[in-house]
Amino acid sequence: MSPDHRLRLLYIDDDRGAGRLVQRRMERVGFSVVLAASGTEGVARAAEAAFDVIALDYYMPGRDGLDVLADLRALPEPAPVVFVTAAEEPRVAVSALKQGAADFLVKDVQGAFLELLEPTLRQAVAAARVQRERDVAERELRESRDRLERLAAQQAVLLREVNHRVANSLQLISSMIALQARRLGDGESRELLKRAAERVDAVALIHRRLYTSNDVEYVEMDQYLDGLVGEFRRALEQDGGTSRIELQTVPMRVETDRAVSMGLIVNELVTNALKYAYHGQEPGAVRIWLRPGAEGGLRLGVEDDGVGYPAEPRQAKGTGVGGMIVAAMAGTLRATITQDKAWAGTRFVLDVPG
Repeated sequence: MSPDHRLRLLYIDDDRGAGRLVQRRMERVGFSVVLAASGTEGVARAAEAAFDVIALDYYMPGRDGLDVLADLRALPEPAPVVFVTAAEEPRVAVSALKQGAADFLVKDVQGAFLELLEPTLRQAVAAARVQRERDVAERELRESRDRLERLAAQQAVLLREVNHRVANSLQLISSMIALQARRLGDGESRELLKRAAERVDAVALIHRRLYTSNDVEYVEMDQYLDGLVGEFRRALEQDGGTSRIELQTVPMRVETDRAVSMGLIVNELVTNALKYAYHGQEPGAVRIWLRPGAEGGLRLGVEDDGVGYPAEPRQAKGTGVGGMIVAAMAGTLRATITQDKAWAGTRFVLDVPG
């Protein structure tokens, strides 16, 4: 407020002499004072012009101050009201404060009322200004929060749509690869294309889960692995395989990009186990397990009870692409993958840091 700004005071009191006394005193200390001789006149003046503060007497004929206070508080932009009452009426002051008065003053015959009027009015104006600023700040904060919530909701919808389209595109690619594989007569080429389609399906499954979820940043890893196992079992059934795939997990949430890398690792290890673990033996189980790891990380394992992993790399079957994929994905996770040499069959364990 600039120093030359005169605060506009509306003084409502049926005692005209007291009103003129207040007017002279307050104008000397920088107020611009308008007098109203009744509650009805006071409400009318407050409705037609803006005031910084209002002083309202309680004892007035026709309508008392509490009745007038209710009308003043009901105006569109009410000014703070300082209630003026007699010394023997403390209950009236309490009622006025409960009904929204900014403060109250006791009108005495010794004149202390006039001494206290100016600081009380100025304090009421300052408090009202602080309250307005706080209301504006809270309203802006609510509006900002609402905007952020709307943007977040829109972003979630867009991300689900993106994941939907990505999943559909990956499914189309997988179908075209599978179609090409069926047209090939060469067994090795068909197998290579089939493995490629399985890798695409492992990524597509992530995106299918994302566009049906409200959370696009995280994947429920146990549910994702369950879906991946379902894909393996359907493929086994189509190929006439008799091995079993078992899953042991606990509920764990994983960031989406990390879930993709882990899904590709599982796809490679399980596919390799299904092809080679029980070669020349009675088909058995391939197990996938997921459990908490050290310091907030997780451990993911793929194991079987088959013939075991070749001791020399040159004895391993296949193109070696699967091993390169596993190593690359483990690198993106900053994880370590180890083979349990003491395991009777083959067991790989992936330790992913938290």
